[in-house]
Amino acid sequence: MKYYIGIDIGGTNLSTGVVDETCKIVGRSRIKTDKGRPYEEVIKDIIESVKLAADDAKIDMDDVRWIGAGCPGTCNSDTGIVEYSNNLGWNNVPLLPDIENAFGKKTYIDNDANAAAYGEYLAGAAKGAKNAVVITLGTGVGAGIIINGKIFSGTNFAGGEIGHTVIVIDGYQCTCGRKGCFETYASATGLARMTQEALEQHPESKLHQLVETDGRVSARTAFNAAKMMDDVGQAVVDRYIKALACGITNTINIFQPDILCIGGGVCNEGDNLLIPLKKMVAEQVYSKNSAKNTEICICSLGNDAGIIGAAMLGKSAESGIIRSVLGKINS
Repeated sequence: MKYYIGIDIGGTNLSTGVVDETCKIVGRSRIKTDKGRPYEEVIKDIIESVKLAADDAKIDMDDVRWIGAGCPGTCNSDTGIVEYSNNLGWNNVPLLPDIENAFGKKTYIDNDANAAAYGEYLAGAAKGAKNAVVITLGTGVGAGIIINGKIFSGTNFAGGEIGHTVIVIDGYQCTCGRKGCFETYASATGLARMTQEALEQHPESKLHQLVETDGRVSARTAFNAAKMMDDVGQAVVDRYIKALACGITNTINIFQPDILCIGGGVCNEGDNLLIPLKKMVAEQVYSKNSAKNTEICICSLGNDAGIIGAAMLGKSAESGIIRSVLGKINS
């Protein structure tokens, strides 16, 4: 059996997996990204993570057909360069060549949200769809778009940056340079920020009790307070879901996909998130009277989507969608 290695480079964690031909992860490794570190330090950890994952799967690199990497930002699949990643602070770093040089394996790169979307399309909640959008709510808001079964990247490999569309003019400052981006409100980071603001403004809120117990403000804090019938926590949750619904409605109005899947730790809230979200979107979406509307669901692969999608990027290459620098050199 042949194996494929997928690397999911996030702002918080660097997760790597060995994936078999059935899209099952058979070996893993995980290292803290510690965003803000120099690229030269992170690439060493990326290379080490591949070795650790192969060891965990008990395979040799000779058994690996190719390596794929999903990275936040603009990933030029032609040159193998990550041209810009605001969440990692990278500009024009040679991610693909460095991985290929380390292992002598054909390597593919794409935006991490594209990779996650591809994973859900191949083996998760979007499997069987013709057109799909997958939105990941993490450190930022990533989105991957599948049109007619193919990853949409745009002419400059920066397509699908739904997280950097503005939903509040002159709103929160975003790391991309704009203000009021969808990402600044709908990401786990944005939810934690809004929770912190409420915490400071409302000393009577049960948010304080939760933060004292947990030791920090997280994306779970407001939801947990709401479950305790705390009005302030509920207000934060309502504000968060309203922002999320705005961005999702915009996305549906543009692409009208068969299915829109949302993923990330916030989605662990299940129906507490999904039911009010669907209601708000249904009230706002342009196609509300259509015979067929976009299905909204929670991703089924969790954090594994990015690993599986990255590992299978070579499948797209085989059909000419994505090309490898090594492949061009060897041709």
